[in-house]
Amino acid sequence: MSTHTHNPACPSCDTPDLAFAPHDHAHCASDALARAEALTASRGLRLTPVRRRTLEILLEAHRALGAYDVLTRLAADGFGSQPPVAYRALEFLQEQGFAHRIRRLNAFCACMHPGENHSPAFLICRVCQTVAEAPASALSVALQGAAQSMGFTVERSTIEALGLCPSCQGAE
Repeated sequence: MSTHTHNPACPSCDTPDLAFAPHDHAHCASDALARAEALTASRGLRLTPVRRRTLEILLEAHRALGAYDVLTRLAADGFGSQPPVAYRALEFLQEQGFAHRIRRLNAFCACMHPGENHSPAFLICRVCQTVAEAPASALSVALQGAAQSMGFTVERSTIEALGLCPSCQGAE
């Protein structure tokens, strides 16, 4: 049992309140990986062994990982130890919507909704560093409206909230 990023496709995650709840993450990870593989193929692209392994690493971690953490894991798996190995794989995963960059942590996490048009907010526990991907379409609409009223066009936004997950709240 481990904490993981929320995925509404996962039967254990059918409500946002369970985003930080302990449960079996194998179904969520395998589902996200299968969707990424299908999307890559449908786009005429390749999920190369290093890209696939990078996504698997992000799906295993249940939290955001820095590029050098990913690189260490890739090197241990025989994929090389030069930083471009990890950065190229992470860049591909981001471009395809299979991973998100968490700017506050200068780290990456697997997208639990690959192929879906969504506007997530990232809930980051300041103690255990667990990251939950929460739906934030209402926030996105409000931001777009505010920007439009000022004649501004939002091309990209990332909403990150720092706080305490339920487990760490109980520990304090």
